[in-house]
Amino acid sequence: MKRIPHLFWIAIALILLGGLLLAIGLYNAHQVKITEVEIKSTDIPKSFDGTRMVFISDIHFGPYLSQQQLAKIVDQIIQINPELILLGGDYVFYRKKYIAPLFKEIGRLHPPLGAFGVLGNHDHWADDNETRRKMKENGITCCDNKSFWVKKGSDSIRIGGVDDLWYGTQMPENTLRGLKKSDFAILLSHHPDYLENIHSNLIDLTLSGHTHGGQVTLFGWAPILPSEYGQKYRYGLIRSGNTQSYITSGVGTVMPPIRFFCPPEIVVLRLRKI
Repeated sequence: MKRIPHLFWIAIALILLGGLLLAIGLYNAHQVKITEVEIKSTDIPKSFDGTRMVFISDIHFGPYLSQQQLAKIVDQIIQINPELILLGGDYVFYRKKYIAPLFKEIGRLHPPLGAFGVLGNHDHWADDNETRRKMKENGITCCDNKSFWVKKGSDSIRIGGVDDLWYGTQMPENTLRGLKKSDFAILLSHHPDYLENIHSNLIDLTLSGHTHGGQVTLFGWAPILPSEYGQKYRYGLIRSGNTQSYITSGVGTVMPPIRFFCPPEIVVLRLRKI
């Protein structure tokens, strides 16, 4: 009887291994974790001490994140019961048809201090004007080159944002104008590379997404990152002078729609006055 060459069995093993890794990656892409982060600052007003905010980015609602999965994510946020919700852009996966159903689902959230968000590059590709319309219709304040005072008790914090680094215009002066050093200010920027352009000590916290944490990582290193600064802005909490920055791994995926050692996340930020 003719023996089957060893190369044949090696090929079969590699195919099976590849299939297993693909299955694990697809499964991991939908195991959304809750990440809790404390933001400590002397500038946090007394009324906001202990305030919980939810930050999510890069939902990429579309072919790789279903309506059922989106509803589950919104249900998770409802269970967290945050006082404030912040959104980092890239709401849909390229196409305009996903915009309306995405924001209808997000519109189930009614945090007492409001919901604020900026646009990402995918939102410009899909339709930036339609994205802003649906945000407004569903109770989400668009912060692209705008800022707002959010009041709680007798105190206020400033929340502002800039439009996408690749396809928009950035006007941080609309957030910085009128700020005092003692004010607590948050700036939303979809792309973390924009942090290199912030030359002010008046911003206390920046929130970004875009990188997906690499989606596929090994020992904290990502082979592919959409950033000009290597691994610097891959993921997590970073401090630079007076400013703290959190870069989230996001909720959804882009091609390939898999994750390894970099789970999707809902970020719960708790403000702590020190």
